[in-house]
Amino acid sequence: TRQIQIAGIKDAKAVTAQHITTEGLSAEEIQKANVRGIEVHPIGYFRRKLSSYYLLGNSFNITIRAINHSKSTIKKRITKTIEELKETGGVPNFFGHQRFGTTRPITHLVGKALVKGNFEKATMLFLAKSSLYEHPEAKQAREELRATRDFENALKNFPKQLRYERLMLKHLAKNPDDFVGAFRRLPIKLRELFPQAYQSYLFNKFLSRRIAKGLSLNRAEAGNYVVNVERSGLPMLTIHKTASAETLKKINKTMEAGKMRLALPLIGIKQHASQGVQGEIEKQTLLEEGVEPENFKIKAMPEIASRGELRTALNPVNKFSVDEISLDSTRPSKYRAEVSFMLYRGSYGTILLREIMKPRNPIKAGF
Repeated sequence: TRQIQIAGIKDAKAVTAQHITTEGLSAEEIQKANVRGIEVHPIGYFRRKLSSYYLLGNSFNITIRAINHSKSTIKKRITKTIEELKETGGVPNFFGHQRFGTTRPITHLVGKALVKGNFEKATMLFLAKSSLYEHPEAKQAREELRATRDFENALKNFPKQLRYERLMLKHLAKNPDDFVGAFRRLPIKLRELFPQAYQSYLFNKFLSRRIAKGLSLNRAEAGNYVVNVERSGLPMLTIHKTASAETLKKINKTMEAGKMRLALPLIGIKQHASQGVQGEIEKQTLLEEGVEPENFKIKAMPEIASRGELRTALNPVNKFSVDEISLDSTRPSKYRAEVSFMLYRGSYGTILLREIMKPRNPIKAGF
């Protein structure tokens, strides 16, 4: 509902607490809210609607279970990882696995097809690309649709819980060639997620390739975007400059003082690639992908066009502590570690956990 405003979405599989604002309701009325799995505690009145503008970051309390090492080894390894991250200025600011779909990572693929104007391909990816890790009933229904392209029959076979797919199928059963119309049956927020996920995928590639080339994440080179940092620690993404040979020394001094950070682009209509060596990495990636910034206009559906923006290459790790290491009661002879930390908004806690845990199987680990 539009009456409720939040500062950001939280993890689906977690116990979370966050501030929200509700418009036009008293504290007494809010206390009557009865939603399964949610507790509401009124704390006061606020003059404005809540938004991500007011969010500094997120605090995490994480329990890592079933660890095979001794207490001293666990402590030593976690401490070493955090020290290394702090030396480089933070954790590489990748988008987490869940950004693309944890068990069926297709969100960015659908986004790419939309950006390239291929709504038919986007539709078939969203509806019919199956995953080994989804429910067998859903997997079978998708595979049958992929083989037959019979939308009317698919509407009978698709499980009721796949409600977004069913919204599209209802449209396609009557209008089998109207793929743009089918996508418009989805809520605007969901539709926006697809090109945004593709932007995130491109950003992850840019960042990965920078790291692979041995280029620093906490020092700028000519052609790099850099952004100022607020006193709070948040990057000022709208106030940026491009480092040049003349300004490089001064910029790197400012970065060393923590007042500026390296940024990479989330490519969009208004946000183009970097220059210099980083720019070559990005332009080569876009060439391989067959896309240009202008493609994010999405002419057939301009309401989900993406302007693009900058995103910092690193996100500082704040207030990290190992709170307890003890035997794991659910896994005899193994240990559990409780850790806590705070990350600025827009950064994924799972990315920091990947640095600590090094999970071999993202599906099993959830990230």
